[in-house]
Amino acid sequence: MEKVRFGIIGLGNQGSAYIFNIFGKNEVKNGYITALCDCNQAKVDAMKERLKDQSVKYFNDYKEMLDSGLVDAVLVETPHYQHPEIVIECLNRNINVLCDKPAGVYAKQVMEMNNVALKSTALMGMMFNQRTNCLYKKMKELIAAGEIGELQRVNWIITDWFRTQHYYDMGSWRATWNGEGGGVLINQCPHQLDLVQWVVGKMPVSVNGFCKYGKWHDIEVEDEVTAYFEYDNGATGVFITTTGEAPGTNRLEISGTKGRLTCENGKLFFTKCFEDSAEVLKNSDQAFASVKHEIKEVETDGRNDQHAGIINNFANAVLKIEPLFVNGVEGINGVELMNAIEYSGWHGGEKVILPVDPDKYLAELNERRKKSAVKVADDSAVADTSGTYAGSNK
Repeated sequence: MEKVRFGIIGLGNQGSAYIFNIFGKNEVKNGYITALCDCNQAKVDAMKERLKDQSVKYFNDYKEMLDSGLVDAVLVETPHYQHPEIVIECLNRNINVLCDKPAGVYAKQVMEMNNVALKSTALMGMMFNQRTNCLYKKMKELIAAGEIGELQRVNWIITDWFRTQHYYDMGSWRATWNGEGGGVLINQCPHQLDLVQWVVGKMPVSVNGFCKYGKWHDIEVEDEVTAYFEYDNGATGVFITTTGEAPGTNRLEISGTKGRLTCENGKLFFTKCFEDSAEVLKNSDQAFASVKHEIKEVETDGRNDQHAGIINNFANAVLKIEPLFVNGVEGINGVELMNAIEYSGWHGGEKVILPVDPDKYLAELNERRKKSAVKVADDSAVADTSGTYAGSNK
């Protein structure tokens, strides 16, 4: 094939954004849309009216689209519970598939998806567009090179997710255990839960999660979280997030014995120690010794290709032009971290060892799903998400 024929499953906020803001602006060099699918006929009709492209075929049943022979690759833009099911159907047909975040709601379904991916000849990617951000890439590079020394502390305050009650009322599936499977952790934070382990280079070994359910909104899932991490070397971390705070903060600090990286407001600073603080601590003959250091803004290549970058890379990987940037099987890491925080929150913040037993987690989630509220909302509504995810270092 010369170019990749893409199908999109799910014509809501994100699917529509890809259609008009990325493919519609010819930002995918080696790919184009041939098919679109949504089970909601109203969304299909609205898309036909907006797109006015007679070459694109429309479907209500995604399996019919997959079996049509019209697509080489698929973007999955449906509610979260459906992600693994659709990805597996694609892979079983050897159709390449790029899944939006999160990989799934619970680890057990993501493990099943990964097992299929490892046997398929098709590619599976994850839309971890924040990995394209030069700030996070540089942080990962510096940590991997040993520039900050032994890891001591990871702190991320990511509270600039302000959402109104109207946002949650827009969809019947939103902010319910049965429809979405969680709140701010599963909807807003999958990128950060991926990055916090990708940048650092390892997962925490244990988590204490303190979750507030419907603290700021009339919802049944969490809209405020403070999580405490512990790592295998004794380092600790704190992850704070909410959709109820304004103006909010997005600040990531990662400290080690040789310095500290601080990412905030679109800039990255390295506080570099001239000596390893652990050595000074052990060997100094001064009671109040200080560690000399300097603070410098870190230069990067300035690139932040975001969603278009991930889709372009995926198309090129399908065509064997370049390697796949984000292997889809890595999506389980963020899901396991999310599940651990959530599970701890359900148990009053008790310490949870990662990974959580997938069967136990699913059993408790299903109990909440049985009691989940039935919401009535206009599921045909599509919001304009342009400009909501490309700012600074979010």
